[in-house]
Amino acid sequence: MPTVVNFKTIPELFYELSLKTKGRNKTAFAYKPGPNEAYQEIRWEKFVKDVHALAAYMMDAGLKKGDRFAILSENRYEWAVTDFAGQIIGGVNVSLYATLPAEQCEYIINDSGSKLFFVSTGIQLRKAVEVKGNTKSVTQIIAFDTPPGKNLLEHKFVHLFDDVLEKGREMYTKYADKITAALKDIKPEDISTFIYTSGTTGHPKGVMLTNANLVSNVNAAHQVIDIGPEDRTLSFLPLCHAFERVGGYYAILAGNAEIFYAESVDTVSKNLTEARPTVVISVPRLFEKMYNIVLKNVQEGSALKKGIFNWGINIGRKSQDSSNPLVKIQKKIADKLIFDKLKERTGGRVRIFVSGGAALPSEIGSFFQAAGLRITEGYGLTETSPVMSVNPFGKERYGTVGHVIPGVTVGIQRVEDSRLIAELSGEDYPSKLTSEEGEILCKGPNVMLGYYNKKKETKEVIDSDGWFHTGDIGRFVDGYLQITDRLKHMIVNAGGKNIYPGPIEDNVKTSMYVDQAVVVGEGQQYMAALIVPDFEALRGWCKQHDIDAGTDHELTQLEEIRKLFDKELKTMNKKLASHEKVRKFKLLTEPFTVENGILTPTLKVKRKVLEQRYADLIASIYKDD
Repeated sequence: MPTVVNFKTIPELFYELSLKTKGRNKTAFAYKPGPNEAYQEIRWEKFVKDVHALAAYMMDAGLKKGDRFAILSENRYEWAVTDFAGQIIGGVNVSLYATLPAEQCEYIINDSGSKLFFVSTGIQLRKAVEVKGNTKSVTQIIAFDTPPGKNLLEHKFVHLFDDVLEKGREMYTKYADKITAALKDIKPEDISTFIYTSGTTGHPKGVMLTNANLVSNVNAAHQVIDIGPEDRTLSFLPLCHAFERVGGYYAILAGNAEIFYAESVDTVSKNLTEARPTVVISVPRLFEKMYNIVLKNVQEGSALKKGIFNWGINIGRKSQDSSNPLVKIQKKIADKLIFDKLKERTGGRVRIFVSGGAALPSEIGSFFQAAGLRITEGYGLTETSPVMSVNPFGKERYGTVGHVIPGVTVGIQRVEDSRLIAELSGEDYPSKLTSEEGEILCKGPNVMLGYYNKKKETKEVIDSDGWFHTGDIGRFVDGYLQITDRLKHMIVNAGGKNIYPGPIEDNVKTSMYVDQAVVVGEGQQYMAALIVPDFEALRGWCKQHDIDAGTDHELTQLEEIRKLFDKELKTMNKKLASHEKVRKFKLLTEPFTVENGILTPTLKVKRKVLEQRYADLIASIYKDD
């Protein structure tokens, strides 16, 4: 479905939508004022007035074309107002993860040279005030919320968002023509945003994405996924991540659909039933949790319940390609008995899930498909704005990331000799191309301008022919792109075999008793895993078997639990090559989180950090070999 308006820049998207929605009382956003309160909707008319007011204030504060403004905030309405207000006068959005510590915020502010610093809560304001003394570029800090206490407001450079908006409304008439002129002066090749890659080591790099980069991706997304005025999404992935920025924000608005904000990542399950979205943009973690909850309920049920569940899954899979009336009737029965309950947990209106950011285990994709909840998996990087490929709706092939999107070309380069061995463009379908494995390259209007102030690093990833080197390993299978793993994650075992841990970890995580898993084995004779169990599921298993669970630590020490995991791994090892099999494991009680430094803000494992932290534990696995 095409976008509801035509646009060549992100500011032009706002301008055209402001005309399209004028006088139509159309909802743009919604938020929850409090945990026990209903969603409050915000119409386009208010949004447009707020954007114009803030744009006037920002222009009066000295922000001009090319200047950077920073946002340190969770997903919320004020984020969107700030984004468009800054961009329609030519500013460059620099967004920071709300989970970043002050020192990392300081680095990004100084590296980008941001002039205005917008923050959300009192916690974020405290960080910003701490950072301000070590920056030269920041002139003002603007807080979305009134902080507890008055000490933070005593600084002359700190202002409240509501006060700023009020001043902007008063001065809008003065700046209205200048704002219009600035908006019209913005070109597709102008930079729209710096998105700082979280990175697993070292300082993050500022990915410069132009208006043309983002717009090309939004238009391509609309060619492969239908998004229209009747749709609604629940926004909970960080807006400073390219996947949510394009897929869950600009592409949603370009369809004139509604954005409802989740209260937090922890309340997504509850907010799904309240917001009742039709389109959900997520990472595999959400689907893994939902899948494991279903398996847990089945496991705790009777033999009859397990039998009905397995029958329902079988019927759900059969119904995908069957026109048999009997199968259709059986599917309706399966829906009533099993799948409708799962759909109710998502709000009852979801017609499409979009997964990205990490690999979706094929078993989980197939399960949701059988339930009648299709997951369309995509692939890309921040540097590619971000989407490179998407599984076509209705023709998903789980275990792959789909077809190359329109306007983009993907190549496969052999790692050993850097020879291009396959190349496929989004216009080439249908295709039966199958290739050998190699590094995935990308060329097209979605490829970034480069890393800000880092010419050397830019040249390392964009070659002289314009190919962006993703660092991911994959191949084409009948025209579908399949990701193997990250090149830098490759493990070389004692026998010299190259092993990619990602698919092995995805396999392990399909167990209902596994919450998180990381595979290790560099230079060793076999693979091992560090596993964070799903303790709720384990306690349910212990209850079934009349075993006293005790604390989480005591639970991991039980011989019965060790035998359970050993059995689970042996079952999963049947799907793996001999050198990929997980022979040993260690159970951990502390989960991998952003807060303890093992996960990036986009929930990817920092492998080097993990290996350093658990060096002694990993060594103990191989000690007696």
